[in-house]
Amino acid sequence: MIGRHFISFVVLALFVVGCTQPQDVEPLPGKDVTVVRGAGATFPNPLYGKWIDEYAVDHPNVRIEYESIGSGEGTKLFLNQLVDFGASDAALTDEQMEGIDRGVQLVPATAGCVTIVYNVDGVPSGLKLPREVYTDIFLDKIRWWNDPKIQDANPDLELPRLPIAVVARQDGSGTTFAFTKHLATISDEWAKGPGAGKEIDWPGGAMLAAGNAGVATRVSRVPGGIGYVEFGLADRIGIAIASLENKAGNFVTPSGATGMETLKNAPLPENLRAFFPDPEGETSYPIATYTWLLLYKDYSESPEVGKELKAFVNWCLTDGQRFSEDLGYIRLAPEIAEKAVTALESIKL
Repeated sequence: MIGRHFISFVVLALFVVGCTQPQDVEPLPGKDVTVVRGAGATFPNPLYGKWIDEYAVDHPNVRIEYESIGSGEGTKLFLNQLVDFGASDAALTDEQMEGIDRGVQLVPATAGCVTIVYNVDGVPSGLKLPREVYTDIFLDKIRWWNDPKIQDANPDLELPRLPIAVVARQDGSGTTFAFTKHLATISDEWAKGPGAGKEIDWPGGAMLAAGNAGVATRVSRVPGGIGYVEFGLADRIGIAIASLENKAGNFVTPSGATGMETLKNAPLPENLRAFFPDPEGETSYPIATYTWLLLYKDYSESPEVGKELKAFVNWCLTDGQRFSEDLGYIRLAPEIAEKAVTALESIKL
């Protein structure tokens, strides 16, 4: 166990990235380098890092910098106009957007599943957690891994008498928003208690960690740990992932296929904002979210930055989508990507 935890910790350290910058690419001589700065969600950070690296190969005079600090802090920087773009797993509200005189354009960049991960010795991925059970775990009502409600859902497993240690996000998080929005939708007790938000008061004194990688690190190091992180990260590091009961009563393991099924049952409206906290569908995974790039509608005071940012985002929505699935994200459906590309046309330079 010690060896496995140490390896997980080392691997996870590679994903705790404060700022994603392109790998060393020599700019073309005689041309200025345009720097575009953004900040926000940790959920899509591995994909954004890949996009930045790949884009830099053919655009050496454009430097995209992305600081992965969480949706909450990234949104604050964007609303205070301290970055060129933001990123969030929770779409901005009308009230937030009305406070920006330059205007705001939300662009869905990718989507992904929010997984429940755990660290119970001898219990591999696939532990079945009914809706009531995983809600009660995070409500601090189920406190032991061999609780009859967990054991009854997994008769083929011999679960240990081990305390459950809940790990949650300490920073303002779009992942937390998506996760708690789901819990509030399926549980009246959760809705009337902790509620939904980027930051909440967790029942029972959960351990807290910064970023998706921080939560995964803590879970992997604490026997009996359980938390919630984006699927791509969980899949890459090999931490155990639960199979969750969906609205149709079926247990579903997160994957590109089940995530895509979720999106098929949650169409995106014209304003490009959609939440699907408890999706329909026999094989839909129950917790998934789009993640958005936050752009201004007017870059006339910095037209070169606006021009390069528009070009980069257009590339992400088209050529860049091919990298999504390998990193554990859900590729945008062609009609969604087309809507997002069209929305870029409203941006003024």
